[in-house]
Amino acid sequence: MADTSDLSRHRSTIEQIKEARAQAIHHTRLARQFALERRDLMQSLLDQGVTQADIARELGVSRQAIQKMLAC
Repeated sequence: MADTSDLSRHRSTIEQIKEARAQAIHHTRLARQFALERRDLMQSLLDQGVTQADIARELGVSRQAIQKMLAC
């Protein structure tokens, strides 16, 4: 079993892990923002009389997928 008490020789790898984690957190936040924007845009279409089925057809997804997107 490797000695885990001295990680100094692994500092570069640990820093890469930290950076990858930071990027993952950043992208998760962006994805949430885009999901909210997508929902607001779809809701705007619905308010104008476009149906969920029409939106689904245009996006190439099921109506149920649209329902799930709107539920977020």
